[in-house]
Amino acid sequence: MNDEPSARDPDGEDARLESLDERLKAVREREEQRNKPVGGAETDENYRAGSRVLADLLGGVVGGLFLGWVIDHFAGTTPWGLLVMLFLGIFVAFRNIIRNSNRRPD
Repeated sequence: MNDEPSARDPDGEDARLESLDERLKAVREREEQRNKPVGGAETDENYRAGSRVLADLLGGVVGGLFLGWVIDHFAGTTPWGLLVMLFLGIFVAFRNIIRNSNRRPD
């Protein structure tokens, strides 16, 4: 029939299956280590700070443009209201960014 010697232990379990289980366990552990997030809370804090900077910058510019357009529309001062409010919005945005960057972490 089969000339191969049996690879079974005296307990009745196959040694090849045990070896395979050990190798699979080692591969799973390496994969978990590789996929583990790096930095944890520090990464989240930096992401929030970057989002805050972006929101301040976009809010200042867009808000200044909108308010300038409204002033120009009702006062008839085209394009001066728009330009003045745009620069004021940029100034306020950078002031907020600098203030947030100088704030001490809690």
